[in-house]
Amino acid sequence: MTTELLRDPPPEACLAPTDILDCDHPSVAEIAAQAAARAGDDPVRQAVDLYYFVRDRIWYDPYTPFYRPEHYRASEVLRRGRAFCIPKAALLCALGRAAQIPTRLGFATVKNHLATRELLEYLGCDLFPYHGFVEFHLEGRWVKATPAFNAELCKRHHVPPLEFDGREDSIFHPFNLKQQRFMEYVADHGTWNDVPLADILAAWKRIYGEERIARWIASLEKGGDLRRDFYREDVVQ
Repeated sequence: MTTELLRDPPPEACLAPTDILDCDHPSVAEIAAQAAARAGDDPVRQAVDLYYFVRDRIWYDPYTPFYRPEHYRASEVLRRGRAFCIPKAALLCALGRAAQIPTRLGFATVKNHLATRELLEYLGCDLFPYHGFVEFHLEGRWVKATPAFNAELCKRHHVPPLEFDGREDSIFHPFNLKQQRFMEYVADHGTWNDVPLADILAAWKRIYGEERIARWIASLEKGGDLRRDFYREDVVQ
């Protein structure tokens, strides 16, 4: 199992398992096999099937753990059933590789103009550094897919769920259904063949502050943040 971390990896480097992208784990391989059974041998249809599985079966939860490699490991995200954008992207990336589709991770800092009051207070700002998405290599080119927000969450925030057809990039909408600012991309951090956890944590510490990060970790170690219910929080309109 390779642990090499490549920036802007080519397709041939984006099929192997890593410690985090454990595409050879039985539970991950099983989901990929189920997608192949539904979609046949068409990689585009398989990628679409896997996208919707991760988008809607793994609920978005910004309060899940973030500071250890296992918090992003595909098989663990699959078991937990809840995660924020980076672990969800890691799971989709591993599923793509399990389906023998070259798949890599992409990262960008985004500004969320539509969040919950409690989450904005928790973060201290509306920036989300190293938001995660994936790129599938399909029909000879890379195609972006963003599985972060499940359909139920989008409905609550009056945002159309992101669709994916395997041929056009699927990235966040700039506005919600009420034409209010929703998501703004402010920095591109490139593509990777694995989760660059050290880079992610360093960026979080710069933006959120080391003391805030330490408080989050201490609370998670005691089980505190795991009791937060993102779906009951006040949506900021």
